[in-house]
Amino acid sequence: MKRYLRLYLYFLQFSFSKAMEFRIDFTFRILMDIIYYAVNILLFKTLFLHTGLIGGWNEEQMMVFVSCYLLVDAINMTVFSTNMWWLPAYINKGELDYYLIRPVNPLFFLSLREFSANSFINLITAVAFFIYSLSNYTGDYNWMQLLGLLALLVNGALVYYTLHMMMIIPVFWTHSSRGFIDLFYSLGLAMERPDKIFKGWLRVVFTMIVPLTVLASFPARAFLEGFTSDVLLHITCVTVGAWGLMLFWWRRGLKNYSSASS
Repeated sequence: MKRYLRLYLYFLQFSFSKAMEFRIDFTFRILMDIIYYAVNILLFKTLFLHTGLIGGWNEEQMMVFVSCYLLVDAINMTVFSTNMWWLPAYINKGELDYYLIRPVNPLFFLSLREFSANSFINLITAVAFFIYSLSNYTGDYNWMQLLGLLALLVNGALVYYTLHMMMIIPVFWTHSSRGFIDLFYSLGLAMERPDKIFKGWLRVVFTMIVPLTVLASFPARAFLEGFTSDVLLHITCVTVGAWGLMLFWWRRGLKNYSSASS
């Protein structure tokens, strides 16, 4: 465990040093993410000028939810996203060998090597908005509920990573340049909507098959409406299932991998 911690600290040092060498790109990406946050917040602010409830939540509650999915998104953009971007190229060019021969778990190396320093600044912004939304929330909650919400959001970010990986792993067979990432990004909009607005087969899809509503909406609902056993059980089952399927899919993909030297 200490070896992995030291390695990750090295990743952080290297990533921040590299980001400072490209300051224009660093600044531009920060501005782009801030615009993304502003658009999402203003979207719901505008909708509440015409209605009192969306998905059963008032404006205060909705801002808590918005802060939740922005936080999940910021964690993924900071920790995982850059690594996911390069993975299809490594597979197609047969360059995974460099990672597979290292004396560490290759999935750890591939998933965490690049830490997005510019997105880290925006992660701080997302945390600030999260704190702001909670400070404006007039409902009752205690520290245990807050800690529970934070734990579920971190879990949501990790499940997001597994779903993202499962959309990239087919590259082992298809040898496409991006896998199904574009489809994933399109479906990812479901994470930005309260789960209660989905009915029928769409609810089945987004709560069980591609469980994007479990990432932020379920944690927000647990915090706002109570940590009920059915919600926690659903989140647990989705988490175990997503990790198990991703790891199985990853091992199958490695068996189909052709290195540059083969």
